[in-house]
Amino acid sequence: MIFPFLDMFFSSFKGVAEYSKMKYSLFPDSFQWENYRTAFNNLNMLVLFRNSLTRSVILTILVLLTSSMSGYALAKLRFRGKAIIFRFILSTMMFPGFLFLIPNFYIIVHFPMAGGNDIFGNGGNGGLATTVFGLVVPSMVSAFGIFLMRQFIMTINDAYLEAARVDGASELRIFAQLILPMTVPALATLAIFEFIGSWNEFIWALLLSSINPDLATLPVGIQTLKSNLDPTLTQPLVMAGLVISTVPILLIFILLQKYYVRGLTNVGLK
Repeated sequence: MIFPFLDMFFSSFKGVAEYSKMKYSLFPDSFQWENYRTAFNNLNMLVLFRNSLTRSVILTILVLLTSSMSGYALAKLRFRGKAIIFRFILSTMMFPGFLFLIPNFYIIVHFPMAGGNDIFGNGGNGGLATTVFGLVVPSMVSAFGIFLMRQFIMTINDAYLEAARVDGASELRIFAQLILPMTVPALATLAIFEFIGSWNEFIWALLLSSINPDLATLPVGIQTLKSNLDPTLTQPLVMAGLVISTVPILLIFILLQKYYVRGLTNVGLK
């Protein structure tokens, strides 16, 4: 599992001739530190990093909010059609993501009262596709996140909720002060999955960056380092960019690892 990361790290220091030679070697003959300098010079790394971080943080927060609220409603509240709604949400997980690519793009471009569009979505100025909201809105609700939070919240004893209701607490207060603190392991697990997924997402970011290049993220920018004539000529530069883009993911996982492990442990004990 660790070997691909080691190969990526050491390949980022290799020269052109070293990477393309037939006899493989994990370690470079000499460390080419200028690969990182070249990657920074060829890419607007700070802008790409800012776009990726902004998108991932906002999207992770929105998914945690929508998933926890939906999970609480589907797990603990009583209303007609709850089972049908839950099954419908689960059914959306059977469809591949690229199936919604064109419909989502059409909705974002023709979003009413945004980006120069009128109330009917006409205007031809790109709508939300020219703003950072276009990177976030299509993925702000996660069927997997709703499923994960619903299953975790169902393990919470109803006696806690009934006691809070007897004391006069509203559903919003129960959710904020009782449910959320008790679901920290599940929230941390979902945050890891969502942050990594949004950080590495490529197709949607590439599509919107074709309309507004200022919305390009790190995965999109790193691909521009590749040579169209011979990809092996610039592969060490791509590896250097990948090393830089991997650092935030490692930090997020290290910070939330104890909550992730605690969540798995709790589920196993129950």
